[in-house]
Amino acid sequence: MFSYPCLSAFIGGRFFSHVLRERPCRGITHYTGVMRNRILLALGAALVGCCLLAGSPQTTTTKPPATKKKPAKKKTKRPSAPPVGPAARAAAQRKIEEYLADSAQKAFQQPGALVPFFEQLVRLHTAADKTPVHIIQFGDSHTAADEWTGGLRDQFRERFGDGGSGFSLAGYPFRGYRRFDARGGGTTGWVSEGLRTGAGDGWFGLGGVSINTTRAGQSVFLQAECDRLEIHFLQQPGGGRLALYDYDEFLDEIPTEGEPAAGFVRYQTQPGPHRFLLKTLDARPVRLFGWVADKAAGVTYEALGINGAEATLLLKWDETMLAAYLQRRNPAMIVLSYGTNEASDPLWHRESYRDAFAKVVDRLRQAAPAATILVLGPADRWVRTRGRWQIVPGIDDIIAQQQSVCRELGCVYWDTRERMGGVGTMRDWQLAGLAQADRVHFTAGGYRRLSTVLFSDLMQLLDAYKKVRPETSDQMAHDRPNQNR
Repeated sequence: MFSYPCLSAFIGGRFFSHVLRERPCRGITHYTGVMRNRILLALGAALVGCCLLAGSPQTTTTKPPATKKKPAKKKTKRPSAPPVGPAARAAAQRKIEEYLADSAQKAFQQPGALVPFFEQLVRLHTAADKTPVHIIQFGDSHTAADEWTGGLRDQFRERFGDGGSGFSLAGYPFRGYRRFDARGGGTTGWVSEGLRTGAGDGWFGLGGVSINTTRAGQSVFLQAECDRLEIHFLQQPGGGRLALYDYDEFLDEIPTEGEPAAGFVRYQTQPGPHRFLLKTLDARPVRLFGWVADKAAGVTYEALGINGAEATLLLKWDETMLAAYLQRRNPAMIVLSYGTNEASDPLWHRESYRDAFAKVVDRLRQAAPAATILVLGPADRWVRTRGRWQIVPGIDDIIAQQQSVCRELGCVYWDTRERMGGVGTMRDWQLAGLAQADRVHFTAGGYRRLSTVLFSDLMQLLDAYKKVRPETSDQMAHDRPNQNR
């Protein structure tokens, strides 16, 4: 096959060779005239030939093979909630209130384990030395959202006083991280480690997350009300220096160099709002874990949730470092809120989960022996498979194994699924506008409703404890460890 330019050259070349051979001895004028006429005829013939060839189905132009496009990845869409009319929503809301009323008598298992925690709450109002009461909740996305924990925090503060924001993670360690009682952030030169996989060396501080940089001029900030500040970081060989500011006022230079250990510095500040800023001063490694913003008295409710986390994630954190920071916080109560992700984990096994969950509880108990441990069981959960909604069956086994561990190790258990109404009731919470369309997470209103229920359950037991407390308060005061550090 000839392409169009090659064909034109071929026709033109054959013609000119023929003219030169045919009349080599004629005169210039005659030769020029003949030449002009034959050129015009040849160009016309070439043009006609090109047109015929262009219209011929047998004539093709060689092209490089087309690159096969990869199909675009389909974006995973969250199921959208079907429209709910006012009457159906009102009916669902009435159902929810009926569920909550019916399950009120079976809120806690092993409630006696709450006594040490209750004693500290009582002493906030009665003792001369009003030692702050710290509550730390470890969990998954239900905790990370800070809606459930935020509702509990507000109610504890209202009744027992505001103890500050307590511990919060440094910077902006993962997308969606937030705390409603403190505002933080930082520059973009930080790299996060730990998170839901726990990958790394295990030095992730109290919250299971660290941020790192080797660049000078990187910073993080925290806006919070407090009268004392503590900064948690990794002490490490060759560690860089940090400059600490409160608004624009320089406060201190903090070295982080030393043998690997849980590093911290503490400062007394003026009571009131602050905007603290940490800035790296040199191109040396710095790893931060978080801030502690406390007040002299009151309750802190510290949310340490990681999206997608499972309880066994805590076993990937360095045990010595976790214990060191827990002892500094000296929590009155540790709350564990896991199980949602384990229920759909294909690697989950009943026996191994029970052993691992027991190890998590035992590790926390060893680090904070005076703390009450409260386990919040997973909520009801559904999954959409082939266009149909189904209840996640793994929740049953998770609840059973958690309850077994709590009975054995003396922990309090609050069955979230049972308290919200039982198996399958997440659908009603969704219709009531209290759960999201994925039937896994609650809406802000749903989390706040759960926080009110849990707080009310706790306060009912506290009131009951206060009625019998004169019989036990002397012994509790004798046994209580010294919390002044």
